[in-house]
Amino acid sequence: MKIAFINGSPKIKNSASACILQELKAFLNQDSNTIYEYSFKKPQLSIKEMQPLVECDVLVFAFPLYVDAIPSHLLSCLIQLEMFFASIREKDITVYSLVNCGFYEANQNHLAIEIMKNWCIRSGLKWGQGVGIGAGGMLPGLNNVPIGHGPKKNLEKALKWLSNNILKCTSEENIFITANFPRVLYKVAAEMGWRQAIKENGLKRKDLFLRK
Repeated sequence: MKIAFINGSPKIKNSASACILQELKAFLNQDSNTIYEYSFKKPQLSIKEMQPLVECDVLVFAFPLYVDAIPSHLLSCLIQLEMFFASIREKDITVYSLVNCGFYEANQNHLAIEIMKNWCIRSGLKWGQGVGIGAGGMLPGLNNVPIGHGPKKNLEKALKWLSNNILKCTSEENIFITANFPRVLYKVAAEMGWRQAIKENGLKRKDLFLRK
């Protein structure tokens, strides 16, 4: 089976999407599978970049939630891919999507997953499943935590379920999970991150509350 991992995060490094795909890879690393990894960081795709995707059995998209939807650069790529796939008559490709957000609540990702499902219909592809992941901002900082332990217990369950469906190219209901971590502590950590970021950019805490 040929599987394409498509990282739709605009970040060059330390993206939650990359962390999620890396964890998923361990569940799909079988001799019978070949995993190709792509990174969509720009809003344009060439025919040379799109052509290999037609030869894959499965496409797995991973991206962050931007304003309850898909990052604009990735949306531009999807529009180009829609026209490309729609022009190809014979294809049997199943699509799965992993959407992470900074919100603690995973169901915040449901609109982005619905957008991906509708894109599949318009592109003539088969929709497989979506996974919405809350508290995604934690993941880059948890690289040393084994999956299935601590805050990543729910992530292991979701990726096992997803990987089983990918290997069978089956469709199932969407999954929504969040970190095994208290919401109040996640909020405190996020606020500390904002304060650190504003300090690094030469501003003060009070500047967070400025209105223009």
